[in-house]
Amino acid sequence: MTFFNDHLGEFAALLVAVFWTVTSLAFESASHKIGSVAVNILRLVLGFIFLSLFSFIHRGLLFPSDATYENWKWLVLSGLIGFVFGDLFLFKSYMIIGSRFSMLIMTLVPPITAFFSFLILGERLTLFHLFGMTLTFAGITMAIFSRKSKDEKLSLKLAPKGILFALGGAVGQALGLVLSKLGMRGYDPFAATQIRIIAGIFGYTILVTVLARWAYVFKALKNRNGMMLTSLGAFFGPFLGVSFSLVAIKYTEAGIASTIMALVPVFIIIPAVAFLKEKVTASEIIGSLISVAGVALFFL
Repeated sequence: MTFFNDHLGEFAALLVAVFWTVTSLAFESASHKIGSVAVNILRLVLGFIFLSLFSFIHRGLLFPSDATYENWKWLVLSGLIGFVFGDLFLFKSYMIIGSRFSMLIMTLVPPITAFFSFLILGERLTLFHLFGMTLTFAGITMAIFSRKSKDEKLSLKLAPKGILFALGGAVGQALGLVLSKLGMRGYDPFAATQIRIIAGIFGYTILVTVLARWAYVFKALKNRNGMMLTSLGAFFGPFLGVSFSLVAIKYTEAGIASTIMALVPVFIIIPAVAFLKEKVTASEIIGSLISVAGVALFFL
């Protein structure tokens, strides 16, 4: 029990990786059915409902009315940067360079998070932790690159705009995570997620209005399968995933937490084989083992 308590943040980050694996599969399917714009705003609305119900049971408050001005200031900024800026750029990169290369670039989130943590929070990482991060990145990279077709070359040139969008997504997620830790000090992680989601809903409301996409959102509400998948993704994503990510950074360094959470591309291999009947190569298996070994170093 002492071991669990000593590594509560690391265990929470591992759960986040599992939750986000379910979320990514659900949102991918939902986007094909009702569109990514509708999924983006509806996932936040549903996530807020789940969080509000949980908060009422857990804290007796439907709304984070007990948050201080400092909590609101940093968490709103975190929500706008992470949910709106980061996700908007990430989805744009999917359209230009594809999800595989976008996910590969998103593995830069941990070192970017560690950099922002050093600048903003003054957190330090040991050489042992840095080695674990490097090992994890190596495994993730191997697993993702092994997904290429036999005819596809690693020397494939990517559109600079797509790379920049993916980098923007990585920066948005990393900075949003660090600002969350800054705004959450002494405050409940689930209530903090409520504030972040409120900011995200506000941001996407403006975006959908400017893009004149409300008709697509209302049409999506009538698609039963699309809404079921979006609800599933919202439960494991904005509700459990984001909340536990704040639990993780509350009890361990943000750089360590984001490294463990970056295991999502590796975890996706298992459901891809079980449900999508995809073939697993030796490189993917080796990459998974290397990544797990890197994560294990954080528990020593």
